Amino acid sequence: MIRDTIEGLADSRHDVCVIGSGPVGISLALELERLGRSVLLLESGGEAQEAEAQALSDAHIVDPARHDDMRIAVARRLGGTSNLWGGRCLPFDPIDFEPRAIVGGALWPIGFEDIAPHIAAATRYACAGEPLFAVDDAHPLGGDFSISSLERWSRNRRLQIAHRRALEASSKIDLRLHATLVGLDWSERRIAGLKVATRDGRRIAVPVGNLVLAMGGLESTRLLLNEQRRSAGLFGGPDGPLGRYYMGHVIGEIADIVFASETVDRLFEYEIDAHGSYVRRRFTPTPQAQRQHGLMNIALWPVVPQISDARHADGFLSSIALALSIRPLGSRLIAEAIRKRHIPDGMARLPHLMNLVRDLPQTSLAVPRLLWNRYLASISVPGFYKRNAGRRYGLSYHSEQAPSAQSRVRLAQDRDPTGLPRLEIDLRFAEADANSVVRCHDLLASWLERTRLGRIEFRHQPDERRARVLAQASHGTHQIGTARMARSREEGVVDQDLRVFDAENLYVASSAVLPTSGQANPTLTVMALAMRLAAKLNTPR
Repeated sequence: MIRDTIEGLADSRHDVCVIGSGPVGISLALELERLGRSVLLLESGGEAQEAEAQALSDAHIVDPARHDDMRIAVARRLGGTSNLWGGRCLPFDPIDFEPRAIVGGALWPIGFEDIAPHIAAATRYACAGEPLFAVDDAHPLGGDFSISSLERWSRNRRLQIAHRRALEASSKIDLRLHATLVGLDWSERRIAGLKVATRDGRRIAVPVGNLVLAMGGLESTRLLLNEQRRSAGLFGGPDGPLGRYYMGHVIGEIADIVFASETVDRLFEYEIDAHGSYVRRRFTPTPQAQRQHGLMNIALWPVVPQISDARHADGFLSSIALALSIRPLGSRLIAEAIRKRHIPDGMARLPHLMNLVRDLPQTSLAVPRLLWNRYLASISVPGFYKRNAGRRYGLSYHSEQAPSAQSRVRLAQDRDPTGLPRLEIDLRFAEADANSVVRCHDLLASWLERTRLGRIEFRHQPDERRARVLAQASHGTHQIGTARMARSREEGVVDQDLRVFDAENLYVASSAVLPTSGQANPTLTVMALAMRLAAKLNTPR
């Protein structure tokens, strides 16, 4: 059931309390219900976006050019960041779990085989079909790269809508809105209760059995940092791992790709697979190539030319640019973080209007088709992609970021209206991040030439490319590493089962627990970890 009240919480008794109703919180609650467990699910916000609730996550960002605004990185409302999520679903790769010097020796306490059995359930809760993430190509090309890797896309990325009926009908899930966790009551090494604030300023104490923080990477870390401020020895102490090793992904474009034939061009279109979800191929370096050439994990794919640059002279692309440049409309069309990367503030609209007029016949046919496929069809196409006669596209990369203790979050001096200290966020990218991206492009250029699939045309001279990667490096939506998994409390914050080292009944299920960032966005992997956690919580200790 879903209720917008705190009545009865002080006397409630549930097997598990989950904080946060985002993709991880919702899927964890539903899986625990399936296993027969009762769940209290607390959400700080309401059904819709509310400025007052959202402002609780405002933070001090040391370098705004490097980190997304918190309004597009955190969503305090039912559904959490599924309201901001693009819907891309793919798990981390087996190589991500291996010891690798390229990521500074960051070690996972589990292997890919530990989460593999739970990926199917995570994919199901994510509404992304079956857990098939590779094409079985009849004629693999060999060499340093593969085009067999698939990304899947959620059919309904607003998971609070996708699972609404199940949540409302459940007798075992008690979902409460406008209930903000602001502190923990400790009894030796256990969490005995929660300090919960309401939007009218009241505070209540809520008893708790097992507690899972599924509040997203930054907010989970913020709560733990506040507990550490009250008791300095917790979580490795002030000089320990909590809040450090903050990562996102290194994203951008430094080159175009030109495909050699229409056959190759068609391989990279979005298509609906036999399991009812959109999928798409990507370029990925093989594990052997990553080891041999010292690459961080990375994926690359073709994208439409820079739509904000009206020199593309394409009325269809200009119509998209114009729509996205109108913020209230653009934010409804695609995730705000993605919109901002493609549409600079102050984009000149007149050249795009001229493109639209010159190309009106084609645009008048293409735009209705796009609107139908993306917003009205039963399975909506996940992105804006349009093949062109020249077979030339931007080459987008999504690369692993190496963990660094200097890239971190900490508590600021000022507080939000509930009294919780705000975060100070210092996300840093390094030369090593850029070096790996550039080296990958060089290797891909050689591989494309050998396989005769196409060619890469760089946008900058060789001595400028690393600087261009770093100039574009900015993130904030993936929030990885700040409460990482480890074998010991000296190395991390949670153990292999996501249990906090210093508390017997406190768990963290967010991207903060991932020791490395891989090439994949973290959503599906964290959901799989949550499925694994549900099984653990269902097993008596």
